[in-house]
Amino acid sequence: MRIAVSGSIATDHLMTFPGRIADQLLADRLDHISLSFLVDSLDIRDGGVAANIAYGLALLGHRPLLVGAVGADFAPYGQRLSALGVDICGVRVSHTRHTARFLCTTDPDGNQIASFYPGAMTEAADIELVEVLRRSGGADLVLIGADDPDAMLRHTRSCRAHGIRFAADPAQQLARLDGAVIRELVDGADHLFTNEYEQALLLAKTGWSRADVLRRVGTWVTTLGEKGSRIEHADDPALDIPAVPSAELVDPTGVGDAFRAGYLAALAAGEDTTRCAQSGSALAVRVLSCVGTQTYTADLARLRDLTTAAYGPHSLSGGESA
Repeated sequence: MRIAVSGSIATDHLMTFPGRIADQLLADRLDHISLSFLVDSLDIRDGGVAANIAYGLALLGHRPLLVGAVGADFAPYGQRLSALGVDICGVRVSHTRHTARFLCTTDPDGNQIASFYPGAMTEAADIELVEVLRRSGGADLVLIGADDPDAMLRHTRSCRAHGIRFAADPAQQLARLDGAVIRELVDGADHLFTNEYEQALLLAKTGWSRADVLRRVGTWVTTLGEKGSRIEHADDPALDIPAVPSAELVDPTGVGDAFRAGYLAALAAGEDTTRCAQSGSALAVRVLSCVGTQTYTADLARLRDLTTAAYGPHSLSGGESA
């Protein structure tokens, strides 16, 4: 099973604040916030949701197709991903804009304040997904992640028009999208990925009930932080999957992307959704102990060992064989 991943490709500027962000917010002054955080560290790393997911899949033996838009400064980043096994033929290079920038400050509790500059990502809507898939040998599943909103819509419409199985993962873009656009991005998805906050935001903006969403998607996967994840299907009870305990929390940035990579790798291997979520949680633990979203190491054997230690034995084959 081959997976294409579309979405943001970015450079992450990750900073740590030794105090607690919540303590700096005054309840009677929330209408006029002016804050500056003196941070202890700055790490500049490769990131972006699509690239992060593709990185995780490549570590697990897949050759994912990365689809997104970048600047000319992407060359060293792209060479590194390609060497790991990521197919970057679906990456569009802008002649006028830099690769997107993600700036994030994290406190010891894992709370974050972040900004995202799209840069070249604004040209992602110029990518013709079907043509990219044709040139690269096709894909069995396209994950449509947070990206330029017009690109997300165009890719979703292309998948529907050509009968391509797709997963909706609007993530951070839910904050700026209106209900009509969100409904179009979600309707007909084989999988829908959200975190707990995004789930509530999606329901509020679309006006749909949980049952309405489940009638429109195959599987709804919601990550719940340290509580694990929830798997929902129409007409079936929700399944709550506990998280894999983490001995060390260094940086939560990219944990959700690693979860998706582990989940999709297990899905490609033919596993049921419970084991997919367990595999996602096991891979997510790897990124928690590192600064940066693409600095952790893993392979299929290690993922199998982590998953088995946390949840018990179960089959997990690998790579493209399923």
